[in-house]
Amino acid sequence: MTTTTAVILARGLGSRMRQSTGSGLDAAQREAAAQGSKAMMPFARPFLDYSLSRLADAGIRRAVLVIGPEHQLVRDYFEGTASGRRVKIDFAIQQAPLGTADAVHAAETAVGNQTFLVMNGDNLYPQSALNNLAAHGTRGLASFSAASLVADSGIDAERILKFALLDISADGCLIDIKEKPAPDHPLALRAQKWVSMNLWSFTPDIFKACREVHRSPRGEFELQDAVRWELTHQRARYDCIACDGAVEDLSSQADIERVGRVLAALDPRP
Repeated sequence: MTTTTAVILARGLGSRMRQSTGSGLDAAQREAAAQGSKAMMPFARPFLDYSLSRLADAGIRRAVLVIGPEHQLVRDYFEGTASGRRVKIDFAIQQAPLGTADAVHAAETAVGNQTFLVMNGDNLYPQSALNNLAAHGTRGLASFSAASLVADSGIDAERILKFALLDISADGCLIDIKEKPAPDHPLALRAQKWVSMNLWSFTPDIFKACREVHRSPRGEFELQDAVRWELTHQRARYDCIACDGAVEDLSSQADIERVGRVLAALDPRP
């Protein structure tokens, strides 16, 4: 069954965005960057509207935005522009920025008992990746080759180890996931590296896993730890869906001008 609901993680502090510098920013973008506001970074439209347009094209009809209690301006924008949208917007409140597993758990009541996508609010994913994952209809994740991310997404090769690397079986199942591996980690030493950009298809079972995980060394409840809990304790199967195409990553101020050039060619219909 095709998935029609997505959860968008838009609660992060944007520390890297606030601390970095970039060129070619207008006044509104500089203000948003100073506030760490990535998902709502202003271009012709806020960044999230471009993601919502692609979600709509993939058959998503409802999106749950995970935001903080202080993000009233985000709620005001989407409530004020609700008319004519193809994707209905609901909200889930993550009281404190305690990590991605905590953010997904915050959406449990809003999601209910259905399969749903999870994605970062500061990434614009390829249309084909969203189409394939929405059509998958059960547990899975998009897996991107490191080579394609470097070639297509403007991500420096040395940044690959800042993401999560995947250990994938011969039949395409997730064996393990390692966030920010050390350079000498076995996954980092492989010639062919597969990367998670935090684009998932989950069943409601993930909520129990999110409740079971402990804080990571970074002091957060991490989504990859919840997935690993499912793999270990529930023998869950996650299908790794190989994806290509550019992932536009809006992490720092240095990304804004490049991402803006890409978005200028798009006509979003969220």
